[in-house]
Amino acid sequence: MFFVRTASDRDLEKVCALLAETWHATYDTFYGVDKVNELTAKWHSIGALRARLHRKNAEFVVADNGRELAGMGYAAMSDTLKKTVILHQLYVLPKYQRHGIGREMFAELETCFPDAELMQLEVEPQNLHALAFYRAHGFSEVGRTASCGDEESGVPALILEKRLS
Repeated sequence: MFFVRTASDRDLEKVCALLAETWHATYDTFYGVDKVNELTAKWHSIGALRARLHRKNAEFVVADNGRELAGMGYAAMSDTLKKTVILHQLYVLPKYQRHGIGREMFAELETCFPDAELMQLEVEPQNLHALAFYRAHGFSEVGRTASCGDEESGVPALILEKRLS
């Protein structure tokens, strides 16, 4: 059984490996191995993860069974959108998908920001499993971007949003 808990510095190497595995399993067919390697090196390095872990007004969680990490999630209050939390990452290892781990991490992240009125995220339009997950959790499309994550990624994304209660 996996438990959702706040991540720590000692988790970062495992999170880095988890992200590499999930990204290759999900995005290699869309972008190719080289592009996934490039984005993973940039966005999922130990340094990038450590910066997220120590950011104020943010929450970084992992799903842990004491032996391995099955998933990770990261959300932070927006710097530009009032009362909006941005769900930056929610990933579960392929072998543990559809076991409720993503749902549990999402439920935890959803409650970590009591002042937020909206939650927003970006998702690859071809990632039908992720789209189905987010729509099942109350998200709807509010826009699109040509560069998910940062202005230089060149990765298109749908922008989804959900009102928080």
